[in-house]
Amino acid sequence: MRCEPTGNESEAQRINEGERERERERGRACLAYCLAISVGRRSLERGKISRPKSFSHLFLSHFKMTSTAVTAASIGSVCAQPSLGARSKPSGLSFSCSKTINVFSGLKASSSVVIEADTSFLGKEGIASLQASFVPKIRPKQVFANQLQPRASTFKVAVLGAAGGIGQPLGLLIKMSPLVSALHLYDIANVKGVAADLSHCNTPAKVLDFTGQSELANCLKGVDVVVIPAGVPRKPGMTRDDLFNINAGIVKTLVEAVADNCPDAFIHIISNPVNSTVPIAAEVLKQKGVYNPKKLFGVTTLDVVRANAFVAQRKNLKLIDVDVPVIGGHAGITILPLLSKARPSATFTEEEVEKLTLRIQNAGTEVVEAKAGSGSATLSMAYAAARFVESSLRALDGDGDVYECSFVESELTELPFFASRVKIGKKGVEAVVSADLQGLTDYEAKALEALKPELKASIEKGVAFVHKQAATAGAASAN
Repeated sequence: MRCEPTGNESEAQRINEGERERERERGRACLAYCLAISVGRRSLERGKISRPKSFSHLFLSHFKMTSTAVTAASIGSVCAQPSLGARSKPSGLSFSCSKTINVFSGLKASSSVVIEADTSFLGKEGIASLQASFVPKIRPKQVFANQLQPRASTFKVAVLGAAGGIGQPLGLLIKMSPLVSALHLYDIANVKGVAADLSHCNTPAKVLDFTGQSELANCLKGVDVVVIPAGVPRKPGMTRDDLFNINAGIVKTLVEAVADNCPDAFIHIISNPVNSTVPIAAEVLKQKGVYNPKKLFGVTTLDVVRANAFVAQRKNLKLIDVDVPVIGGHAGITILPLLSKARPSATFTEEEVEKLTLRIQNAGTEVVEAKAGSGSATLSMAYAAARFVESSLRALDGDGDVYECSFVESELTELPFFASRVKIGKKGVEAVVSADLQGLTDYEAKALEALKPELKASIEKGVAFVHKQAATAGAASAN
């Protein structure tokens, strides 16, 4: 509460007290402004606008937030307009900024957030001094707006199997990434229509189509990330292993072309069974003399996405806050969600752990049965794969804080390949997060031991397939 000077105080004391009060006013205003910038910038970088609770936790006052869409000149433009001053009340603080959202939006619009103080912690003198001295110093700099300016698109991504059930929505999501300059779509048929359709989306990535084996090499030249969803989809009653005989040959052929035309690219294997197709890809690359274990990824992100969704539903948590590491493999009991490592920390009963684990392991079958033979989990798989592509592109672009779960060559266990959280950098896998395997619950430890024999068999099956093919080819050429 402000204390008025008494009549006995000298004029000099009154002036000093007034100056000190004005300094306090400025300090409170600057603190609130900096907090608003900090929260606003963090929200924009996440690609979302924080809701009122975020600000009520930061301030002891109450803030109002409104979000409106405004037209932007082009995708990738950033505009930040800090403003301070009274709005509808004689005292208050307002902060507004607008920025195009570039994470899987592709929309030619930006979001604007207006934050208004609802308290009287700023007096009239504070408002006047803030407008007179603080705002002119801020407006010319707009430092954080420059920092948020996105970089130019520089990366080329190829999707092999782009006309399929996963490939089409995956192509759309990748097309919407601001980090992609060129999107190469390959399939044995029907890819021209997909490319024509996607090319009408007004996002920066240029779309090129390639049809058939004769155009595969051109599709792969100069590519930074290769995504392989090619193969037959699951049908009712089929396991991932039932897909092996068909999809193994497809993956082998495609990876051979990758080895010949873009051996330094990140390779994302989606084609099932991933527990076998990733070892197949590794053996092919070894035979070609270009194997780099840091750049070969089995995409298991869908298991993480499902685990996050199911845990959030069960515990009534915000999805954006939930992160559940999933280790092991990408089929049946080899999928092991580590609920004890979930963030934010949550308490699960034994029954909840068993039910959640079982549902995550059988989620693919749940979708196949729900679609009654008309398809598999194509949309959620495309979403998960696009998330992994975006993470890889961020890593290639220099982001030093990229972590994803992936089925990679690993020394975490006695198995040659294992899914776990990994840190991804410009050169691929930089580190495997070993801490996730420490301090497991009894249930998780037993499940880990139980999955190893099945995962080992799947890995060996993939390796044996390539060696058998090589032996057959050698015998044929000898004859």
